[in-house]
Parts: sequence; C-alpha cells; structure tokens
Amino acid sequence: MLDERFAFMSLTEQAALIRAGELSPVALVELYLDRIARYDDKIKAFITVFADSALERARLAEQEIRAGDYKGPLHGIPVGVKDQMQIEGKRVTGGSKIYADSICERDATVIARLKAAGAILLGTLNTHEFHMGPTINFPYGTPRNPWNLERNPGGSSSGSATSLATGLVSAALGGDTGGSIRGPSTACGVVGFKPTWSRVSRDGVFPLAWTLDCVGPLARTVEDVAVVLQVIAGRDPLDPTTSSEPVPDYSAALTNTSLKGLRVGVVEEMVKDDITGPDAIAAVNRALEFFESQGAVLSSVSLPLMRETRFISPGLTKPEAAAYHRRNLLERYMDFDYNTRVSSMVGAILPAGLANLAQRARIVIGQQVLDALQDVDVLVGAGSAGGAVPIVPRPPIKTKQEALEKIYGVGKAAGQYTRVFSLAGTPAMVVPAGFDHEGLPLSLHIAGRLFDEATVLRVGNAFQKATDWHGRRPPVA
Repeated sequence: MLDERFAFMSLTEQAALIRAGELSPVALVELYLDRIARYDDKIKAFITVFADSALERARLAEQEIRAGDYKGPLHGIPVGVKDQMQIEGKRVTGGSKIYADSICERDATVIARLKAAGAILLGTLNTHEFHMGPTINFPYGTPRNPWNLERNPGGSSSGSATSLATGLVSAALGGDTGGSIRGPSTACGVVGFKPTWSRVSRDGVFPLAWTLDCVGPLARTVEDVAVVLQVIAGRDPLDPTTSSEPVPDYSAALTNTSLKGLRVGVVEEMVKDDITGPDAIAAVNRALEFFESQGAVLSSVSLPLMRETRFISPGLTKPEAAAYHRRNLLERYMDFDYNTRVSSMVGAILPAGLANLAQRARIVIGQQVLDALQDVDVLVGAGSAGGAVPIVPRPPIKTKQEALEKIYGVGKAAGQYTRVFSLAGTPAMVVPAGFDHEGLPLSLHIAGRLFDEATVLRVGNAFQKATDWHGRRPPVA
C-alpha cells in the first residue's frame, strides 16, 4: 500500500509522478479505496463507491500511459463527483430515496469530459436531497466535518468537500447555486470554484434552479482547480445555455505570479463585524496585507443589496425547484424528506408577483456587482462569518413562522457571503486563509468579471503560494 502522504498530495504533483511512471494509478486508487473503507463511516462523504470499475479504469490508464498514450494531467487521477451528475450504468440519486434504484443510461457532459481526459471515477458524493440545503436530514447519512465531527461540513456539495479534506479523492466536482461549492469548501478547508454561469455544461445534471446552477471543481490547490476546470469548461451543444466564449489556458494564466498594479476591491459588507466574526476578519486582513506587499492597489467597494440576497435567492430557487419536481410532488409527495417537501411546496404556491420581484431584484444586484468590477480587477472578502457551525438536529417545520424562518432566516450562514456572486453570474472562488480560535478552517473569497476565471485563479494562486493553510490535515484523517 502507498504511503498515506500520497492521498493528500496535490493533483498536479500526482499527475507528474504518474506521467513519469513513478506513481501507479492502480496503487493510488487502492490507497483511496482503503481510506474510504476506514474513514467514510465517520464522515459520510460517499453515497456510492465504484470500487470495481475504478480499479478497472486505473489498470487501463496505466496501460495507456505505459504505451505512450498520455491524455493529460487528469489521466489516472481518481476523482469523486457530487451525486447530481449522470454516470452511464451507475446509480445517481440526486441525494434522494426517490431515485435510490435509478441507473443512468448515459453520461452527463462533464462526466464524459472527465472520462475522455482519463480521470477515474471513485464514486458519487453526498448531498442534501435535491441539493436543497442547508439541512442535516440527509437520506444517505449526515456528512460530518473532518476538522470536528460535531461541526457541519456545509452544503450542498458536502461530500465533495469532506472527501477532499479527508484524503479520499484527488479532486471533486460539485454544484453551486448559491454557494454550494464555496460554502463546504470554506468549512472543510479546500479550494472551491464557481465558474461564470454558462461556462460549464449542466447537461445531465440534476437541477436545483436552472437559471443559477453551476458545476465546478473542488481541489486541494488552485493549480488543481485550474486543471479540472480546463477539462470541463466550454461550449456544449447538449446544453443550449453554455457560452461560446473561448476558454483560455487556465494553467498558463497561473504562471503570471505578479500582483503589481492589480486592483483589489474589498467588499465592505463581507468584512463588517455585525455578522462577520473577528477570526474571519483577521484572515481577510492578513490576505490584504499580502496583496499590498505585492504591489496590489486596494480600495473599498460596497454592494448595498448583498444582505438582501437571503430574500432574493429563495424567490428564484424555490419556484424553479418546484417546477422541476412537480410530477414527483404530485405522485410521490410523501417520499420526499419532510423539509424538502415543505420547501418545494412553498415554491409551488409562491405568487408569480413575488417571483417576478425576485427576478427584478436579481438584475439590480447583479448590476451592482458588474459596476463594481468596472473599477477593480477582483472583489475580495470573507468566505464565511467564521468556522463551521455545530450540527444541530432540526425538527420538522410545523408552523408558517418556522417555514419563513427556514427560507428567509438571517443566520451567519455561508450563503450570506456567496449568493451575491451567484445572482450576478460571475466567477468566484474560496481559498484556505487560516483557522479560527477553535481550529476550524476559514477562507478568502475572490470574485471576478464574467468569463475572467483566469484572473480569479491567478490571484488565488498567488495568495495560496504564499501560505501553507491548504497543506494541513484534519484530525480525522
């Protein structure tokens, strides 16, 4: 069995060793499968593990590479994918018991692209039912944060983040509608990237809200994220919403490490101490000191409607989710988890006037973000109010007031920091930026202009190269 350190090695380091013949894809898959067997009962990262097919693909990858047919840096790399994306011949459930026996007939486009690049699928990763987080009522077991098993790993791409942090995969795919990649990545101390809306195909992906959903990578380093994004990004005829905007070489963009003259806008609402804790503010301030030391120019930016996203987002996501699940809501109502059922029904009966107001508000807040980015190159702030929150059981919703608090409640959730860039459609990434006083991960949130993923990656990479937060391992692992 390989040394445990290989499980936490960056994807790019693993890829270099695999290409040189110094690391066997089969041995790497065996290491991860062994770790899944030892640790997954504690953290509940996986819904389904593809042990046999993963080993088969690993043997094939090894043969291809030895024969000189090297497909690129994902060739022979074991990855996990959120239980949201169709995989031919495999069970994909959307995190719901309704699809517990569902076998996919074809691959989602992002899965097909991973396979074509030689990646090895280890399994599907845990998520809230139909990605309607946050809740701890997971049909396939409640994921736990490897930094503290009594803390929430965030959602809804919970398994994607926990599997990475625990050293069970080399990289993962997640889905982000209002922060479902960035929230878990912050809570678990990994890099999470939401691309520009329409940059990555959603063909074959269980939707939450079609007008907001994005598929994106999670990994240990920004370099790794760039590698995965390169493979999955780009126009797809099977998804008419995907953009024909050219996809640049993301890894090449990282070779420019200079931040001199970079204009960094610090979002006031993301560093105010009325909801952002002192540890998170301190983490952002350390990052700002680094940017200044590298010649970046800092300025203060305000997004006045950012706090109102807690009202705007549900007015979009709930009706869209209800529309998608309308048949199951009519025919299999009681098979939904209680809270998912209530949330969907709220969307089904939401007055059209309110949904229209949410759409109009989205345009306004999106324009605020785009206007701010006319004067700066990136926007930065905290990725969350603080470290991961405790796992607290939520009783079923029984009153109208409880329903309203669940949907519109003002909490110190990561969604307060992430939804704004989802509504604007801009690329955004969280990068590990330290730990709070309880030893829980914190992050720096970086957002950029539409289709300018390269600059977001470049800035995040420069910051990460100057820190070692991403190299630390959680106690569970």
